[in-house]
Amino acid sequence: MMKKIIAMLLLLAVLMTGMTSAFAAETEGYDGSEVTIKFYTAMGARLTPVLDAYIAEFNALYPNIKIEYTADAGYDDVRDQISTEITVGSQPHLAYCYPDHVALYNLAKAVKTLDDFIDSEAVITRADGTTEILGLTAEQKADFIPGYYAEGQQFGDGLMYTLPLSKSTEVLYYNKTFFDENNLKVPTTWAEMEEVCAAIKAIDPESIPMGYDSSSNWFITMCEQYKSPYTSATGDHFLFNNEVNHGFIKMFRDWYQKGYITTQKLYGAYTSGLFVNTTGTRSYMSIGSSAGATYQRPAANADGSYPFEVGIASIPQVDPANPKVISQGPSLCMFKKDNEQEMYATWLFMKFLTTNIGFQAEFSEASGYVPVLKSVAENEYYADLLAKADGGKHIAFLSVKVCLEQADAYYTSPAFNGSSVARDQVGTLLDTCLTIPEGDVDAAIEDAFLDAIDECEYSVF
Repeated sequence: MMKKIIAMLLLLAVLMTGMTSAFAAETEGYDGSEVTIKFYTAMGARLTPVLDAYIAEFNALYPNIKIEYTADAGYDDVRDQISTEITVGSQPHLAYCYPDHVALYNLAKAVKTLDDFIDSEAVITRADGTTEILGLTAEQKADFIPGYYAEGQQFGDGLMYTLPLSKSTEVLYYNKTFFDENNLKVPTTWAEMEEVCAAIKAIDPESIPMGYDSSSNWFITMCEQYKSPYTSATGDHFLFNNEVNHGFIKMFRDWYQKGYITTQKLYGAYTSGLFVNTTGTRSYMSIGSSAGATYQRPAANADGSYPFEVGIASIPQVDPANPKVISQGPSLCMFKKDNEQEMYATWLFMKFLTTNIGFQAEFSEASGYVPVLKSVAENEYYADLLAKADGGKHIAFLSVKVCLEQADAYYTSPAFNGSSVARDQVGTLLDTCLTIPEGDVDAAIEDAFLDAIDECEYSVF
């Protein structure tokens, strides 16, 4: 209900403030004017020292651009604050964002598209006398991991609304010690996953072989892997009620009934807790965020060793020759302002953070998120970190290493007003269907899908 109220306010803002009108024609770029840029983030105190260091580096090049940022709010808090500020025209210049946030802001036409900046060949002179073109060079564009960069164009009109800042995905954590001792093969397909779960259940009948943290991600990823409709940014938005999707839901229900799997909602907590258990009911595989690798590692023994070694692999696929893995994590979006120089300055800072190899390397090290540039892996400092990757002390770097190795597999879903509701509904749908009792299972699954579609359509007005 809160999201619906915000959306109504944003539409009202369009009518009252005329934000749909065109902004002034573009000039030749930033002219050195003194400007202050408001930047809303959700990075927290742990990451701000890295940001502070690179703001200082940026200010050495552009001393008249002052960056003021907030860092303590959560992602939803940033979204709600900006949505409120848009209604009175006081939104920031730059913000952390997820695609559904941008779709919400776009109800008021408040987000500045980036295509003109990206393609600009205007030459900007910096304070040290060096120059750069305003836009992105061909090399800079090519350096972005393709799936991360493509997220900025998922809004139905082919225009670029965001640039990726730092990313995460899902990976398969497995108890390597247990797998090695029992000659188990790490599953690369869902068919193999079922076989491995059955083998683990035979070895440890009290176990729940595999936990999956995000039911929403699981459903959406299966749609992508099966090339089955999920949503669309244009036309009919909610397309996920189809036979292919019914099929994989029914398959996973069978697995759940056999005790092979659980989810965060059904388990009642992150399934990493089940995975790191060394006594009682435990799991031997866990699919969760790549940025949460340290939570998938068991507590250390008194001597600093670990009860078992953790392995990390890509998640199973329907077709390993055409892998699909979800792209998550914050991007940056820029907001329209009447002052063109403020927008040029904002773009320069946005470009600086997203294309700076040093920032990407240090931010990844501090956060556990994946850098968005391919070349970061070749950076001497960062390459040394990746070389230390293991399933114990340096598990975070092992996770990042796996993510970089699957750089061509990332996908993003369409973003529109209602896309976040669809995401929530398919997660609830999956959890609901896993627990369907014996009886007319097909009919119960059909009813669950229809209920989810109804909830999604109700959310859009």
